Amino acid sequence: MGILIGMVVTLGCVLGGFMAMGGHIEVLVQPWEVVIICGAALGTFLVANPMKTVKDTGKAMLEAFKQAVPKEKDYLEVLGVLHSLMRELRTKSRSEVEAHIDNPNESAIFQAFPLVLKDHDLTNFICDYCRIIIIGNARPHEIEALMDEEIHTIKHDKLKSYHALVAVGDGFPAIGIVAAVLGVVKAMGALDQSPEILGGLIGAALVGTFLGIFMSYCVVGPIAAKIKIVREKRNRLYIIVKQTLLAYMNGALPQVAIEFGRKTISAYDRPSIDAVEQSTMNAGGEKKAA
Repeated sequence: MGILIGMVVTLGCVLGGFMAMGGHIEVLVQPWEVVIICGAALGTFLVANPMKTVKDTGKAMLEAFKQAVPKEKDYLEVLGVLHSLMRELRTKSRSEVEAHIDNPNESAIFQAFPLVLKDHDLTNFICDYCRIIIIGNARPHEIEALMDEEIHTIKHDKLKSYHALVAVGDGFPAIGIVAAVLGVVKAMGALDQSPEILGGLIGAALVGTFLGIFMSYCVVGPIAAKIKIVREKRNRLYIIVKQTLLAYMNGALPQVAIEFGRKTISAYDRPSIDAVEQSTMNAGGEKKAA
């Protein structure tokens, strides 16, 4: 919603200001300039990026439009599933815990937290490191180094779409100049025409430059920035898992360990201690009832 409101404000101010200065809006309607600029940008985007990145860019743009950042419920579910798993690690046998992490889709623990289970990458991350804890041979500082490396890799992969869009946005002004040059070439073929016709052709050519700059700084650039914000906030979920499990490996009780994870959440989004306790108690009660 924020992106749509921003686009309306931007277009309203740009076009409204142009019309207020006496400009005629129909002059800016140059569909073939749009075809040249957007088509060239799409083509170079496809050339520069593997298909996996192209598909992920579409997904990332959808996340940006939906403002799909983690909310309090997401944080509570991550802390809740970690708390349940750590209790299992403390009180149950290895085979009983492995049943949860080897097949999380069938696990009563993960089914109690559908938002976590829906995120396959995060679920696999949690299960992988719980499995390492069960093995029991790795030391906490070694696990921390491994987690840091994996989180860095995940962040790099998730931001590929951002970097791809930034590259396209940086190229839009130059592509706009290409469209403008083509328009001038067309205008040069009409030098024998009246000044009115020649002026219209030159004006149409200049629209290409306008569109290139506008698309770069008012459309693609802001959307790319929004994608980066959303993806980086989602990446914080992995930091929560890391700090919580490391605290548990260093001897903290499950209820204390999730406080380590809670403290890594931004103060603007961090759920209260009471909310976390209530969430974990409810999850425990549901599990016992099941």
